[in-house]
Amino acid sequence: MANRMKIRDAKLKGLITDSQRESVIGSQLPKGKSIMKKLLVSLITVVILVTSVSITSAAPAPLFDTTQLESGIVAISFDSGSSNRLKVAVEKDGKRLTYDLKNDGTTESFPLQMGGGAYKVSVLENIQGTSYKYVSTKALELDLADDNSVYLASVQNINWNNEMQAIKKAGELTAGMKTDREKINALYQYLISNVQYDYSKLNKLTTTYLPNIDETLADGKGICYDFSATLAAMLRSLGIPAKLIKGYSPLVTGYHAWNEIYDSESGEWIVVDTSYDSQMKAQGRKYSMEKSEGQYKKVHEY
Repeated sequence: MANRMKIRDAKLKGLITDSQRESVIGSQLPKGKSIMKKLLVSLITVVILVTSVSITSAAPAPLFDTTQLESGIVAISFDSGSSNRLKVAVEKDGKRLTYDLKNDGTTESFPLQMGGGAYKVSVLENIQGTSYKYVSTKALELDLADDNSVYLASVQNINWNNEMQAIKKAGELTAGMKTDREKINALYQYLISNVQYDYSKLNKLTTTYLPNIDETLADGKGICYDFSATLAAMLRSLGIPAKLIKGYSPLVTGYHAWNEIYDSESGEWIVVDTSYDSQMKAQGRKYSMEKSEGQYKKVHEY
């Protein structure tokens, strides 16, 4: 649209130049015709001024989609027209979570996982270095009928749909099972037996890396982020609330990712660490599905 406006503007500017050139000739014409020429020039000038104002005010703006707000999800898309990096900030009660946002108009979904109440969701654009400016902010009021519903949705870092091979596999592995605990155990056993930890991948990661659950299963390897995103997605597709947790554990070195899974029988969240247990199994060492919460220090949950 902007390009078409610029082309139109350029054509109008061309008409002015021609009109001005003709007005010189017009001075030799009868007086009435000369006045008409001047009026035409004035009219075109006004059109150009209005067009210029329209072009200046037509700045791109992020699109906030709240159709899934009842499930604790907000979807955002934005194309700033530049190559600048974008961020999404989700804020509530002094707490803030930030995410990367693609700068090409792609719609991405983000969780509102800090409970019910007032949220501020903002899109920020990089200015220079580590400095960002606020582009747009939307205030949202969240009132969930079930706080666990946010942990069933497909979001940016736990991206899934029913057509994915990993999701179809989850259905196959749990077919005929009646309890959530049976299904959790089946998926856990499958992952630690069929996906190996990829020690070389950490050195290749970009700062904007996001797991791809189908690639994880197809490659048969991944890092802790891949393991936890895949298990969470597979469980969510079965209607079992599952969190992806980031933080630290004395069991591993550095920043880590694992899962918390809701056990409907006990009404409690259990800690499961498939990437760690995959390594233990490969080394022939002891492991168990349910971990002690005290061995893990949570920083963020999704």
